[in-house]
Amino acid sequence: MRRWIVIGIPYLWLLVLFLIPFLIVFKISLSDTASAMPPYTPVLDFSNLWAFFSQLDFENYTFLFSDSLYTNAYWSSLKIAGISTFLTLLIAYPIAYGMARAPKEWQPLLVMLVILPFWTSFLIRVYAWIGILKKEGLLNLFLSNFGIDPLTIHNTVYAVYIGIVYSYLPFMILPLYASLEKINNSLLEAAQDLGSPPWKTFWQVTFPLSIPGVLAGCFLVFIPAMGEFVIPDLLGGSDTLMIGKTLWSEFFSNRDWPIASAVAVLLLFILVIPIVLFQRNQQHQREAVR
Repeated sequence: MRRWIVIGIPYLWLLVLFLIPFLIVFKISLSDTASAMPPYTPVLDFSNLWAFFSQLDFENYTFLFSDSLYTNAYWSSLKIAGISTFLTLLIAYPIAYGMARAPKEWQPLLVMLVILPFWTSFLIRVYAWIGILKKEGLLNLFLSNFGIDPLTIHNTVYAVYIGIVYSYLPFMILPLYASLEKINNSLLEAAQDLGSPPWKTFWQVTFPLSIPGVLAGCFLVFIPAMGEFVIPDLLGGSDTLMIGKTLWSEFFSNRDWPIASAVAVLLLFILVIPIVLFQRNQQHQREAVR
């Protein structure tokens, strides 16, 4: 009985907070837009199973692929999220490596410093970057002391990259630190005793053992960055096209709930596919080891 309770609690959590809301959004995505409250007309009737399947209408999904606005938003989001994840990994890996190699008594303090930004509101931290990056902001004020012309960063895609990398850097550092901290130092010492130079030891021993942390950190950064709304809206301006901003506009500006729901469902499938492929690859690797 205790085993069933332990197993059932997370499944109940997923059922109530993920599966049921997803089914509601999916049902709305198959509806027609209407000038009413709520602003859609349900087209599914569950009383007749045959009628239910015959009424399935994926017109909203076909519209997404036929309209360049949505396809460009998806591609732009994939590009921005992918580049931001790569930049975050480049910055986070040396930090996590240094934390893992620091003396044991210093590591809790270093972890606390990484978590420290979470003590401040996410919105306030993004607003702070506006004061830094805008034309008369702190960055250009600092550069003007050296005779450098003001840089135009705010309301560009570069500001979005800076905001995403800054905001999600702890999500990359912590999994990397957890993987690097578990590496047995005797393996590194053995590689050195066999004449391996430091750079070769890193690429052949340290980095392969840290790949689980790399993948976990990339997922933790890429998935929320893909659907990010606040950072593109505040730092990127109107010219930055991301699917999170498009989704918000469809829901609250255009009040086109069926199209917005279709956008959300398609975004979920785009994010789920790499996770499923990763889990399948991990399962194949475990079976091969056995």
